[in-house]
Amino acid sequence: MAKRRVEIGILYSRSGNYRLVSEACHRGAMQAVAAINADPSSPIEFIAIERDPQGNADRYATLAEDILRNSDARHIIGGVTSWSRKEIIPALEKADGILWYACPYEGFEANEHVVYMHACPNQHLVPLLGHVVPLFGANGFLTGSNYIWGWETNRVARDLIADAGGRVLGERYLPLGETDVARLIEEIRATRPNFILNNLIGPSSYAFFQAYAELLRQDDYFTPQHCPIISCNLTECELPAIGAAGNGHLSAGPYFHDASVREPWLMSQGQDAVTRPSSFQASAYASVKVLAAILASENGNGGSDLAAAFTRRSFETPFGAISIDPQTQHATLPVEIGRIAGDGFEKVSTTKAVAPDPYLSRYDRAKVFGGRKLKVVS
Repeated sequence: MAKRRVEIGILYSRSGNYRLVSEACHRGAMQAVAAINADPSSPIEFIAIERDPQGNADRYATLAEDILRNSDARHIIGGVTSWSRKEIIPALEKADGILWYACPYEGFEANEHVVYMHACPNQHLVPLLGHVVPLFGANGFLTGSNYIWGWETNRVARDLIADAGGRVLGERYLPLGETDVARLIEEIRATRPNFILNNLIGPSSYAFFQAYAELLRQDDYFTPQHCPIISCNLTECELPAIGAAGNGHLSAGPYFHDASVREPWLMSQGQDAVTRPSSFQASAYASVKVLAAILASENGNGGSDLAAAFTRRSFETPFGAISIDPQTQHATLPVEIGRIAGDGFEKVSTTKAVAPDPYLSRYDRAKVFGGRKLKVVS
């Protein structure tokens, strides 16, 4: 039986501040397209309609509209920043399209035209701080690139740190692409926090890690074992840009690659030995695979009724078998915390199948940080 040809949009920047992340997502999506097209048991053949915003946030809406207007694609795999996602959504709503979003984000959103295939706050920030606070202390310094991800993730972090009984000792933002981190480093040196939450992206983050390593050479308070940099969006794909300066610092995500485990999704992909798989690559791959499973099902109708397609169903992905909440269209995912070691991560904590809670409506301070300690005043 001939395969049904289905056009899908691929909307990732191949240049710009977050190029390494975007390339990892693009690689995962295209690997999944190739795997599905080569699978004789799949009734679907994907035709990729690719567009490159070149790191320009203002081009995402225009290019999404172009895909939806000038092709038969109703689904787009794409977007890295929350800025780009929010630019794309109006185009999706106008044309009844669907975005499969393969990157972690700050939560507090659920749009019927978006499937959220990476972690939201209860799957990255909450467990990360729950792990870090008992080991290092509750006083944090918050950094971020000056846009939605940094603002909103740090907003949630402020509340969590207060719940943990700690204080925010500083909160500073840098313009996208800024690499002058000298003032930021001096404020961290002066405030001496227990940890630094890093919501910088791209070159800003890489420069910060390098400068922090130099700070350690001047002041041994700032070792990863005493005052770590912690991140919710740092993966293997960016470690080459950070180098040895990243060693010992922590990150959270749904997947860290284990070279000792043979992973079926990588076996036939011709994986470049130099490029370690990351959760961005895995999530984009999973997005295409889940879409293919939906389209191939008996009720596959292009995804116009995603709630029905997700109800009481699981999907095989690089994260294992996952489900997608029909109400919020967020994926249930593992939560892993990893410590940077060379060009990869050592897993220090793994929790399987954490259900999404994008609005933190089920967040329980006592479960994450324990009960409050009362002081007796005489």
